[in-house]
Amino acid sequence: MPWRNLQSPLIVILGPTAVGKTEISIQLAEQFDGEIVSADSRLFYTGMDIGTAKPSQADLARVPHHLIDVTSPDHPWSLVDYKSAAEKIICEIHARGKLPFLVGGTGQYIQAVLENWSIPIQAPDPRLRSVLTKWAAEIGADEFHNKLSQMDPVAAENIQASNVRRTVRALEVIFHTGKRFSDQRNRKGSQYSLLKIGLRRPRPELYQRIDERIQKMIQDGLIDEVRNLIALDYNRNLPALSAIGYREIIATLNGEMTLEEAIAKIKRMTRVFVRRQANWFKESDPAIHWFTVNENTIKDISRLISSARGWIEIDHSAE
Repeated sequence: MPWRNLQSPLIVILGPTAVGKTEISIQLAEQFDGEIVSADSRLFYTGMDIGTAKPSQADLARVPHHLIDVTSPDHPWSLVDYKSAAEKIICEIHARGKLPFLVGGTGQYIQAVLENWSIPIQAPDPRLRSVLTKWAAEIGADEFHNKLSQMDPVAAENIQASNVRRTVRALEVIFHTGKRFSDQRNRKGSQYSLLKIGLRRPRPELYQRIDERIQKMIQDGLIDEVRNLIALDYNRNLPALSAIGYREIIATLNGEMTLEEAIAKIKRMTRVFVRRQANWFKESDPAIHWFTVNENTIKDISRLISSARGWIEIDHSAE
């Protein structure tokens, strides 16, 4: 295989939620003696299986998977934590003579690994963080996020307004350093020879798959999963439990909305999330090889991987 002659090869499978990344990446990893490194921040947390569409035990048994169920909901991972762990695992996969597949839809995490971001480690300031958190509660998440947009529109574009914790962190770094949060993530150049593969579906088909997935989550026991998390005394305001699906079901259990309202909101917010994912990986990007998912997708991608085409070799001039 041509990729065996490359230095530190890495295949990236990216695309929006519900597009079919899990099954396609597993089939490719089976075919090319690979291992999968998750790049989905929702899959880190134990006990959060149904609402995150976590791969099943049968899926996990087919090929080795990494960075799934690595922490509890009350111990969130930072971008620094993820990048360090992903790089270590990719190195170990190479040492075993296997081909690593970085798979997911969390654009920030994927880019941090691919572009070898140098992420500033600003020590937390509990006092400032408390002030910012109180400010967010007073003016509301949307208006608080708008404050970040005024100071750093690039950072704000990549942080959901509902994710108050990340907005607080961005503002905390800005106030401490006097520099925009987005300007402090230096890109040092990739450590890997890359093949970037994007998966897409026509938007109506993707939305239908999203709706069907959400209905299946409810049928498979998402409400009981959320009840179990609450029974473990996890605070409903934890960042992990602010994920789409969990916050709406928590609101339902608290009598703040009906189940029908919650399902409708989950569908609506997932569509918003899909549009945000598209900001990270654009179909106009010539470095990404896009495939519309159909019955020939596996064969077409396999042919690309097996060829010498499409790979981006390590740029040593960036070192």
